[in-house]
Amino acid sequence: MFKVKSGLQEYLEPTELCDCRNDVIIKKSSELIGQTSIPKDAAIKIFYFMRDEILFKADRADERASDTLQRGSGFCVTKSNLQIALLRAIGIPARYHHVHLKKEILTGVIHEAIIDLIPDGVITYHPWCECYINDNWVSCEALYQKDLIAELRQGGFITCEQIPSIDWDGETDLIICTPWIVEDLGVTQNMDNVFRKAQIELSSMS
Repeated sequence: MFKVKSGLQEYLEPTELCDCRNDVIIKKSSELIGQTSIPKDAAIKIFYFMRDEILFKADRADERASDTLQRGSGFCVTKSNLQIALLRAIGIPARYHHVHLKKEILTGVIHEAIIDLIPDGVITYHPWCECYINDNWVSCEALYQKDLIAELRQGGFITCEQIPSIDWDGETDLIICTPWIVEDLGVTQNMDNVFRKAQIELSSMS
């Protein structure tokens, strides 16, 4: 468990869906970081696990982080929630950055018929993870795995200009969704209510 700077305790607290004190979450987080004693290095290890081992898939939006971990897949909502839970479990403050996105970010990722059902063409519940490293909040969005990015580029659905890199160094902001942002809603410690609303919207499209 890393030492936490004063004033950041709320970003280590669990919520109903971000169950960072769940034994499964704690065990996995400890397993991922091993003997790492530097918070930045620990956050990087968790990032790459989230990016490539928790595969992008449109599952439920209102599930606990521990459920996403056991499932081994998730989408923006559940992947960010799990990443934040794993970070909080080892004492790295983490929070959600919430934006609205153009639905086109999903082109080539999910079925076109589902994309067409998105109200007003805007995804209203997209979060990414920010963590507190070396006295700074740093964005570390682990949205799409390496293989999926390669497929999307090969298929012409995204360009290298839109998403130049999906690697993260623990110091520089990595925000995958930037070209598609419609509105920035800022940061928050808890997104449980947003995730529940997102599940209602997803259920109406299925």
